[in-house]
Amino acid sequence: MTGVLVLAGTPIGRVGDAPPRLAEELAAADVVAAEDTRRLRRLVTDLGIELSGRVVSYFEGNESARTPALVEALESGERVVLVTDAGMPSVSDPGYRLVAAAVEAGIRVTAVPGPSAVLTALAVSGLPVDRFCFEGFLPRKAGERARRLADLAAEQRTMVFFEAPHRTQAALEAMRDAFGADRAAAVCRELTKTHEEVRRDGLGGLVDWAAAGVRGEVTIVVTGATPGAAIATDPESLRAAVAGLEESGMRRKEAIAVVAGQAGLPKRDVYQVVHIDG
Repeated sequence: MTGVLVLAGTPIGRVGDAPPRLAEELAAADVVAAEDTRRLRRLVTDLGIELSGRVVSYFEGNESARTPALVEALESGERVVLVTDAGMPSVSDPGYRLVAAAVEAGIRVTAVPGPSAVLTALAVSGLPVDRFCFEGFLPRKAGERARRLADLAAEQRTMVFFEAPHRTQAALEAMRDAFGADRAAAVCRELTKTHEEVRRDGLGGLVDWAAAGVRGEVTIVVTGATPGAAIATDPESLRAAVAGLEESGMRRKEAIAVVAGQAGLPKRDVYQVVHIDG
């Protein structure tokens, strides 16, 4: 008999939000794989339980090296519980490699559903929730970030992003440049914690708000594009759009990429308009 891999959701803020099964699974596990073993110990103390199984660290830096040993434990019949610092494992957190390896080995994978920053932010944002997509963290480099957002300029589903507090202002500025200052959005900070805050405004207004500094865990929700709301594709409009982004501080290469995404055109066509026809 092979074992079972259990993906266990952990609180994103208040420990009282932990599902009752979390304590049961942790106490009964043969192996607990934790993103941060110190946080695991605090969680166990808060839950009032003791671990009977062995604890191993399992984080981004050692996922590849640790996965084979965990699969071996599963194949030998052990029950492995995987937890990350907050929320559901494998959703912008360690876990995907282990899940994929377990599935390939024919091992049962199940979950203890728990709090999710993605769904919590979406629910409280006040933005459309009937269709949405999760985009995780944006690239740190400005050019790569601009290109990623340019690809999303025509996305009609509500988009959910994670962001570090010290990069929130830059991310909002890039979103404003790619989607427009009036695009409705919400910045959800410290969800379910004592200092929880949900700031709702257009992207332009949120950029101004973030200029004072942002602290804590951040999730950004942005409404999708309105069908047919892309910018005009005549040469004059394209050149004006690129010029406007350049005036805001964006490099021409990135500005062309953003405008191309908003207009639904290949980047080479916008480049032609700006550099040659113009």
